[in-house]
Amino acid sequence: MTIRQKMLDELKSRQDGFTLSRAFYTDPDYFRVDMENFYYRDWLFVAHDCELARPGNYLTIQVGDYSVILTRGRDKVIRALHNSCRHRGSRVCSADKGTTAKLVCPYHQWTYDLDGTLQYVRHMGEDFDKSKFGLKPVHCESIEGYVFICLADAAPDIAPLREAISPYIAPHNIRDTKVAFKSTIVEKGNWKLVWENNRECYHCAANHPELCRTYPEAASVTGVQGMMDDPEIQAHWAHCEAAGLEARFFINPDGQFRIARMPLIAGAESYTMSGKRAVRKPMGEKTAAAGIGALVLFHYPTTWNHFLGDHAISFRVLPIGPEETEVTTTWLVPKDAVEGIDYDLDELTHVWTFTNDQDRQIVEENARGIRSPAYEPGPYSPEDEGGVMQFVEWYANHSLERLSDENAPLSIVA
Repeated sequence: MTIRQKMLDELKSRQDGFTLSRAFYTDPDYFRVDMENFYYRDWLFVAHDCELARPGNYLTIQVGDYSVILTRGRDKVIRALHNSCRHRGSRVCSADKGTTAKLVCPYHQWTYDLDGTLQYVRHMGEDFDKSKFGLKPVHCESIEGYVFICLADAAPDIAPLREAISPYIAPHNIRDTKVAFKSTIVEKGNWKLVWENNRECYHCAANHPELCRTYPEAASVTGVQGMMDDPEIQAHWAHCEAAGLEARFFINPDGQFRIARMPLIAGAESYTMSGKRAVRKPMGEKTAAAGIGALVLFHYPTTWNHFLGDHAISFRVLPIGPEETEVTTTWLVPKDAVEGIDYDLDELTHVWTFTNDQDRQIVEENARGIRSPAYEPGPYSPEDEGGVMQFVEWYANHSLERLSDENAPLSIVA
């Protein structure tokens, strides 16, 4: 039986409202199919515009087997390029980030412009046509300061995402921010376990004392159900709309992304131990209003985000292997905010630094337990884990669709 058929059979027989079977969290072949079904086909959040603020700035990103360079060209356009020299395949850029006038392969000095055009080679003969050997492009789009790439030959339409989230994000002026701090941790668990842990606060009271000072545990805030009947959330949306901010819950019909403004615990303005704003300067004119809570954005499979009145936090999820996942957290503040004057770095990052490490430990214990032959799928809490069930339904539905496509470019077949 092929891996494709095995996964299909398991998904078709899966009990609704239950976790996935063990192989979905541990098996290397299942993982490879996941990468090809999702990370190699969908739009992925990878960086922020402000990380490529000037022409010549570049970043490198590893997505499974693909190494990608993000550059800002002299025309100020952000592009994505495959980080594989067209000569003999060496990585052109090995550093995580930098600034350069040209992209020069260190192996044989093939030299590319920032847009990937091959400009210089040695000893290739007079008839060599440089125009045929530029770095291969990767689909790349920027949405309100968020850079997305797609590794597929033909990218899905990104317009629905852009049209849905732009009105919510625009007041936070993410293009006019700077990175105050960036942290990457590796969680020894499958990427879906990272997401499942994120999509509920059933575990928060027992595990996240710092976060629970400002972030509500209510399932109507953390999940996908109940907010339409929650008077506190309804009042919060009305308050935000009065300040000129888009607020109401939106979820894309296919379940891949959702966005809404949610209240923090009464009196809290930001994710700090005191509940006060961590940054003196607001993100924008409209975000200076008090009591706007947190704008939360989720886009599977790579990112969840919190936009506050004074700063924003993005989280990027990139699988390393079947039981290893890289989670990168980036704290963004207004570009003219001065550390030590307008904000204290420890105060800004304290809550999520602790919360991230606590979540890492949770995911790793979850992964250890799932490795046991005694593990079998268990039931989610309908009251507290609606967000997890929505994520798993999205994963299962899209897996079924893509595994059923006989023309899908899956390399794992047996």
